[in-house]
Amino acid sequence: MPRVKVSVIVPVYNTGKYVDECAPSLLGQSLPADAYEVIYVDDGSTDDTLSRLEKIAAAHPNVQVHTRPNSGWPGAPRNLGMRHAKGEYIQFVDHDDTLGPEALERLYEHAKRTDADVVLGKMSSTMVRPRRLFRHTVDACTIENDELMQSMSPHKMFRRAFVEEHGLRFPEGPWILEDLLFVSAAYLKAERIAILADYPCYYWMKRDDGGNNTQHRFSARHGFWPNVRTVVRQIKDGTRPSDDLDALQNRLLHRLYHVEILSRTREPEILREDPAEQRPRFEAARELARTEFPAAVREGLPAVSRLRAEFLERDDFDGAVALAERVRAVTAHSEVGAPRWEDGHLVAEVTLSLLRGDGEPLVLVERDGRQWLDPELLAGVPGTEDGWEVRDPFRLAYAELVVKDRDREDWWYPEGDLEVRLRPLGEGRSQPVASGRLRLDPERLAGGRPLERGVHDVWAYVQLLGIDRMVRVTGEGTAGAPAAGPAVTGGRLALPYWTGSGQLALDIDQRQRTVGADTAEAAAANSGRGEGASLPVPYVAATAGTPAPVKVTVSTVTVKAELVPEAGAVQLRLPARLQLPSGRHPVKLPKASTPVAYAVVRNGAVLRLEGPAYRPGAARRLLDAVKRTP
Repeated sequence: MPRVKVSVIVPVYNTGKYVDECAPSLLGQSLPADAYEVIYVDDGSTDDTLSRLEKIAAAHPNVQVHTRPNSGWPGAPRNLGMRHAKGEYIQFVDHDDTLGPEALERLYEHAKRTDADVVLGKMSSTMVRPRRLFRHTVDACTIENDELMQSMSPHKMFRRAFVEEHGLRFPEGPWILEDLLFVSAAYLKAERIAILADYPCYYWMKRDDGGNNTQHRFSARHGFWPNVRTVVRQIKDGTRPSDDLDALQNRLLHRLYHVEILSRTREPEILREDPAEQRPRFEAARELARTEFPAAVREGLPAVSRLRAEFLERDDFDGAVALAERVRAVTAHSEVGAPRWEDGHLVAEVTLSLLRGDGEPLVLVERDGRQWLDPELLAGVPGTEDGWEVRDPFRLAYAELVVKDRDREDWWYPEGDLEVRLRPLGEGRSQPVASGRLRLDPERLAGGRPLERGVHDVWAYVQLLGIDRMVRVTGEGTAGAPAAGPAVTGGRLALPYWTGSGQLALDIDQRQRTVGADTAEAAAANSGRGEGASLPVPYVAATAGTPAPVKVTVSTVTVKAELVPEAGAVQLRLPARLQLPSGRHPVKLPKASTPVAYAVVRNGAVLRLEGPAYRPGAARRLLDAVKRTP
């Protein structure tokens, strides 16, 4: 009997139709069916979920279904699944999520090659922003890589022997944050952790009924505060205390403080919830912050986050609300230089910054040799009349460009880094900005592979002074207009353009844009002349690769043409012969009303192609007339 490589454990409760939507991605894996098992554990469903599971199991020998009385949380079903697992590795999947078709095979191979205890597979999601943790594939790291704390969900692959050796189990019953307790314990114990970032393994998608939306998962009723305390103490027990702001323990606790503690002090929660409910949360967060988190965690926060922590520490709920109202109005702003093609890359200079609610730059003000937070941002915020010092304007500041595959919800990271700096504005004022160069390679961006056919939008994430924003990368171009000329890449056309919202996007293989519409103006100005059935088209960028097929209409006949990269240029190439009468015939691309060229035909043979702006001299007209004479 073949060895079971992976056990996929899926806790379910009243999942209904979403079981049938998830199942095909689990059962259609590239890993052979006899090399993995799918273990469903029903947590006492009261709808038709169990019958749906039994039907799936009856049709697939590698599927098993177990039941248990309702526990009210995923922990107990996952533990039961682990007791039945026979795989070398365990992969947890939630009942309404899906896996990429090659996820198990790629994760298992990466785990075996790196001898990892835990493997994090790239996640795609409609509910959370992309994580820079998945920018590069990593063969080996440990908890010292504190970016791991960006990914605390259990949707990872764990070596089963490692889990059993350390007795890793989820807390059972209604225990909110059960994933943080399990995953942080695994991170602390693991000798080797690997990251697979070049393939989308796990799709965490928002259900149409909102049933899996954990955005508002706070629940004091399920022991939120004691559970946070338990996770904090587990991390403290596994690391050494230190007053160094960048010591491991403080870096790991930063995530819990930022997410679980400061969320009670900032927008949107503190502005959205009824103050009668939010004040007790604020007070409970304050008590936990003061008793469990070292001072170095708070001191290591960037300026605005440190101010929130200050309001929390001194129990100033109204000050926290006022600051949240001011920060909520802050927006991110992008400046984009003219996009262009260089060596097969779409290139543009990008600068990101933050704007106050009045549209003016968020700035720092120098006073007495020190930097102070923008006084306009703090106007009306009680307790800040004397200002708020920015000790380190670069503390935890960073920015990155990301490209989203609009059809598949996949996020990819183009080449290059953005550098955070202070831009002088005069009179002692400076603006924190992040700037650098976008270098988007359509042939390698998707984990070393070409981008799929479709539209790919350019976004940016920026975190400055403790304020973070996800922003569309927009420029000064006209909405709906080309952002740069098209390029032939990998046998397909890549068409950069500005979307209706002004966002920079790249259409691969004419998913929504067409080369005819995007090049009409440049094509009309082409005064070139070719020999035979080819014409140079300088408005199309040349990249290495195979020709891109394109349909054209010559007079009344539609034929298959090619855009051919050749000697650093692109040639429009028609068939050598056309079923047309002798003469000069317009050549049009799809959805283009004006010709891209004219084909000179004699006795069915294409003598040459001419650009629309080409004007032959008298000698050429005489020669053409002679050629047309029988």
